[in-house]
Amino acid sequence: ADVRVVTCTLGEEGEVIGERWAELAVDRADQLGGYRIGELTAALRELGVGEPHYLGGAGRWRDSGMRGTPGRRRQRFIDADEREAVGALVAVIREHRPHVVVTYDPGGGYGHPDHVHTHTVTTRAVAAAGSDDFPGEPWTVPKFYWSVFATRTFLAGMRALGPEDLLPEWTIPPEEEFGFGYADADIDAVVEPAVAAWAAKRAALAAHATQVVVGPTGRACALSNNMALPILADEHYVLAAGTAGERDERGWETDLLAGLGFGAVGTR
Repeated sequence: ADVRVVTCTLGEEGEVIGERWAELAVDRADQLGGYRIGELTAALRELGVGEPHYLGGAGRWRDSGMRGTPGRRRQRFIDADEREAVGALVAVIREHRPHVVVTYDPGGGYGHPDHVHTHTVTTRAVAAAGSDDFPGEPWTVPKFYWSVFATRTFLAGMRALGPEDLLPEWTIPPEEEFGFGYADADIDAVVEPAVAAWAAKRAALAAHATQVVVGPTGRACALSNNMALPILADEHYVLAAGTAGERDERGWETDLLAGLGFGAVGTR
């Protein structure tokens, strides 16, 4: 499958892990965004994907920061002109004519304002791409998914973590803090990768050295808050638009291209 990744900001407002890159932070040199272009490029290389595409061009919209943080007010993605942002993504969709588009769920995964806004912009762009609302030849995306956390699988992964998986400063968060997952009955698809793909996923996470640390066994990672999270092999999805293909006994598709007339797609 030909996979393209579109990113809406450079992550300029993010927290930085460790002293090595601390001077890049927004309240110091404010060079984090440019550095993270290299991190994302390296991560996608590990996954066998080409270089990232930045919506509107790299730096067009700035990381909005988390809710309650004193983020800079210029060019924040959450303040972007909606028609400009949607139109930029419509142009990408029409250029590449994808059979599947994947974005965050309405809650933005864990609630980052830019993730939530990415969901909004992507949802509207997928709908608009198949209409006459913007110049150019329309393209109707056959299947549109949200990437989600499966509650049962995620909590099982948390419970399986042991001291050997953690760095000394890490802790495992209480389960009640995980309130943004989906029940199995609400999930439509799962991608269960080969062993090599799981290794590539861990390597891709490790490439984001300013924002995530992978633990000694490769079974856990942590952000700057030092809360350990399991690195799971499987990825789960909700089908937001389009027609599902064949489902297994769990009621899940096991291929996002199912029902589109392609052969089985291998996962690296």
